Amino acid sequence: MTDFLRAAPAPQRPPPKIVRPFRAVVRENLFADWTSALITLAVAALLALGLGPLWRFLVADAVWRASDGVPCRAPGAGACWAFIAAKAPFFIYGSYPPDQRWRVDLAFALAAALIVWLLWPRAKRKGVAALGFFVALPAVGFALLSGAPALGLPRVGTNLWGGAMVTLLVALTGIVVALPGGVLLALGRRSDLPAVRALCVGLIEFVRGAPLIAVLFMANAMLPLFLPPDWAPDRLLRPLIGIALFASAYMAEVARAGLNAVPRGQGEAAQALGLGRIATLRFVILPQALAAVIPAIVNNFVALFKDTTLVAIVGIFDFLHTVDVARVDPRWAGPNIAVTAYAFAGLFYLGFCLAMSAYARGVERRLAAGRHQTRM
Repeated sequence: MTDFLRAAPAPQRPPPKIVRPFRAVVRENLFADWTSALITLAVAALLALGLGPLWRFLVADAVWRASDGVPCRAPGAGACWAFIAAKAPFFIYGSYPPDQRWRVDLAFALAAALIVWLLWPRAKRKGVAALGFFVALPAVGFALLSGAPALGLPRVGTNLWGGAMVTLLVALTGIVVALPGGVLLALGRRSDLPAVRALCVGLIEFVRGAPLIAVLFMANAMLPLFLPPDWAPDRLLRPLIGIALFASAYMAEVARAGLNAVPRGQGEAAQALGLGRIATLRFVILPQALAAVIPAIVNNFVALFKDTTLVAIVGIFDFLHTVDVARVDPRWAGPNIAVTAYAFAGLFYLGFCLAMSAYARGVERRLAAGRHQTRM
């Protein structure tokens, strides 16, 4: 009998996949007991009653092609998707000059590419992507959208910006600033320096104690009063600052909850191993704290994306405002057209919010799998 000694540990094999019959999965999740069965049947009945008329209005009886709203006002006509197709450029760009809209497309294409690079789990050199997104993109995007005469790009005033481009710009600015700003405020609230702690607590409680509409009005009307006339911020920059402060204040409480969830022994062990305070925060505390509150972080992002509609109150022409303006066009007037416009707006916001939620669930699953393998 020959003895065998491994020179290296055996590679870890994945657990066997358990394939369960479809009927067993349905029975366990939908008909586990009589209460679950009644709820399942009630939901199925409601879907059967509502999906039929909804399908007829949105698809079967819908008007897909028309040059005006006359076919959409005919008896029995459904959703007027021809109106959406005719007004699509206005919904996307607002009053941005048509011959310059390629600049908007290029700016958001660059943003989308960098976002995919940052969020793709297997992407390499994410530090370069982060540098491009947080440093290069704001400068390049501002030059593209606003204009740079030295580069041959004519100026386009923010009074001409509108539609989805403004909504995405406001949401992206708020989301990008909210997380680092919230973490800094949460760390400042836990600081040992009384002045820093009092400043952060005062800012958080003041902003969280006021509705977003009030914050937007304050940023729009009061911010220019604290600056010289030549330094007065742009009409679009003012609500961007207000939304960034508002989102950071709410994110600070989420980050603080995550920091409190990390056992104190984690930081003490890191410092015992020789890590400094900043390294301990970066490599030990913050990863665990943020991973523990991913659902709350995404919930704040979703709420922020929907709250961008409030910028219309201070005169910003966002996506929902363009929809509201387009539906009163006399050529496209009609009750079905108004319903279609708001249905399209709802689908727009729903699509982006579902995408953010789906990505967050994927991140949670990967983190849970990593923790499971670490325990094994």
